[in-house]
Amino acid sequence: MSKKNNIISNWLEENPNPEIDKLISRNLDITEKVRKVLEVKGWTKARFAEEMGKKPPEVSKWLSGMHNLTMKSIIKMEMALGIDLIHTSQIKELEYVYLGALKNHEELIEKANDYEPTFERSETPIAI
Repeated sequence: MSKKNNIISNWLEENPNPEIDKLISRNLDITEKVRKVLEVKGWTKARFAEEMGKKPPEVSKWLSGMHNLTMKSIIKMEMALGIDLIHTSQIKELEYVYLGALKNHEELIEKANDYEPTFERSETPIAI
């Protein structure tokens, strides 16, 4: 390891930052997934770079896992590989399913109308 990398590693150890840790972890996850797909496809990094219209040194930098990948570069990789590297989907708050008619439905409606929640609802965004 070079002296410069040692200084950076030491600084990161002395100044922990959960956001940076998560960024590095996600970058490594993405680059590992790309490496596996390249292996399955039998592609070299040079071929991958060619498919994206990029130069091989730039792609090598991306695949180091230490480069700050942009959404644009991730999407470029997804398009070239024909896969999703990041999965996003909308969160369904509630889904209702009709199960049929209920006996004593008037009593159930009354109970539902009298129901008082025991918790405070908050609007906290969730990332999956």
